[in-house]
Amino acid sequence: MRIILLGAPGAGKGTQAQFLMNTFGIPQISTGDMLRSAIKSGSELGKKAKQVMDAGQLVSDDIIIELVKERIAEPDCQNGFLLDGFPRTIPQADAMRENGIEIDYVLEFDVPDEVIVERMSGRRVHPGSGRVYHVEHNPPKEDGKDDETGEELVIRPDDQEQTVRKRLSVYHEQTEPLVEYYQKLSEEGKTEYYKIDGTQPVEKVSDQLGELLKK
Repeated sequence: MRIILLGAPGAGKGTQAQFLMNTFGIPQISTGDMLRSAIKSGSELGKKAKQVMDAGQLVSDDIIIELVKERIAEPDCQNGFLLDGFPRTIPQADAMRENGIEIDYVLEFDVPDEVIVERMSGRRVHPGSGRVYHVEHNPPKEDGKDDETGEELVIRPDDQEQTVRKRLSVYHEQTEPLVEYYQKLSEEGKTEYYKIDGTQPVEKVSDQLGELLKK
């Protein structure tokens, strides 16, 4: 069960990734985590990646693909894996196929931009504990204050509307073309593609995924 999750930031991929990992016993592979552990291990690839990052540059697709190949060869990926945040671009998706990395399911979480903006810019966080509130869906008892300590809640920089809109435009420009790319592969019978309505309640989305993947 080799799965790619597609969808804009804030579409609910992280929450459903947890559900899929727990339900099907497969690891979530995040390129960020892989880079950090390769650098920490001091492997050849890790050294290469560190040089690039120390120079303030982006790690090349070649290095990332090698890391993915190494990672999915590990024993915990025998039953499959969940790719999170990769591929982000069509060249990365092409490189995966050229390297024989097959994908069984591509799951797209479809949520309109305005819903994502409202979801993310409405978040409020208590810095001391990490407790998260939402002005509409999970408001604190007293406006702007943590329920337990009464301390001020803050908006994380990532949740500010301007930042959210910027991240959405990057997603539409770079990653959204993958929707068509994988739909085409699905028509050719090379993967299965499902579009999920990410505006539904979390439990409903999880139930739907459970049904789809049980086949």
